[in-house]
Order: sequence, then C-alpha cells, then structure tokens
Amino acid sequence: MSSDYNPPQDPLKVLHLDDALIVVDKPAGLLSVPGRGEHLADCLMARLQAAHPEALLVHRLDRDTSGVMVFARTPEVQRHLGLQFERRHTKKSYVARVWGHVTEKSGTVDLPLIVDWPNRPLQKVDHENGRSAVTDWKIMRVEGETTRLRLTPHTGRSHQLRVHMKELGYPILGDPFYATGPALDAPRLMLHSERLRLRHPDGGEPVTFASKCPF
Repeated sequence: MSSDYNPPQDPLKVLHLDDALIVVDKPAGLLSVPGRGEHLADCLMARLQAAHPEALLVHRLDRDTSGVMVFARTPEVQRHLGLQFERRHTKKSYVARVWGHVTEKSGTVDLPLIVDWPNRPLQKVDHENGRSAVTDWKIMRVEGETTRLRLTPHTGRSHQLRVHMKELGYPILGDPFYATGPALDAPRLMLHSERLRLRHPDGGEPVTFASKCPF
C-alpha cells in the first residue's frame, strides 16, 4: 500500500451499541487497523477508540470493503467473539458486483488459499499447501455487463471472496489486485459486508446486524 492513502472522512456510523458490543458500518477505503507508517495511522479502530477508548478488535475487513464490523467492549467479550469466528459459529453474507454474466443460479467455490509471498498481500490458490477456503454464491440479478451476487463465506481467509470470484471467472468490479480490463472500471471495490449473525456474548441469543449495500 503506497503513501497515496486518502481515506474517506465520513462520520463514524454506529449500527448497534450495548454493554458488550459496538457494531459499526465501515466505509470503503478506510483501513480496519493501522498500517505500517504514520501515514497509515488513520483507521476505523482509531476513529472508534476516539469515541469509545475501550473498543477491542475482533475481526477485520479489507481496506476497500465496506460494511458490518463488530468490536468488543471488554477483553472477555473479545475472547468470546474471537472463538465464535474461529469456530465458524458466525454467519456472514456479502454483496458483490462481478464482471460478466454468471450462467448458473448458485454454486460453491472450494479452493484452498495461501499468501503469494513474492506479491504479498496477494493470495493465490494452492492445492498442496493452501488453507481450506469455501464460499457459497447466489445470483441476485444481472445488471448490464455485470452480475450482482450474494456471497456467503464458510471460512475467513484473507482476500477469500476476491480470489474465489476471480477463479470462478467473474472478478469483483474495481478490485485493484485481482481484476483486469473493464472489470477495473468502477469507483470502488464492489464488495460489501451486508449481514453478520452471531451469538450475543451476554446470554447467547442469536443476533443479526445489517448494513444496506451502498452500490
């Protein structure tokens, strides 16, 4: 990531706040956590902690992905939520616009991923050494030369949705890492964390948080 980092200055949008959780709507273009160097210090974590100093990280979204992120308000809640993510007890769904007309109505991508070390932070498929990565997808609608999909990851690998869509032959619009040609012609990465379902740390009741897709 170069020094041209220029994150949006949208006001912090809190979707839910209680004694255990803070759920926010991350804008595209803003880092989840600080990067290396002072010029990458501005991030969602820093902005949230300016208002809620006790906020603790649970998971991340890529800089160019928008949508639902949950933070913990105590170390105990952080551990509780961390285990839910680790054990795949959470359910996440994303909206993506991809280049091309997807021909099937739905499907699953099951391709193991590993970091592409010479080109990091890029990831790549590696059937021998990669870690399991599974994504369900379903068509929402066709829009011109593109298709809107709902993506449901069963694992949480770095760049998983982006690589899986590229491997399927339908790269996500505006993806600076994995898209080429006309698929790059978009104002942003067309990937949005639309919905997150988890068990509330206080009592274990299932709760769902949602953010309207901005594209």
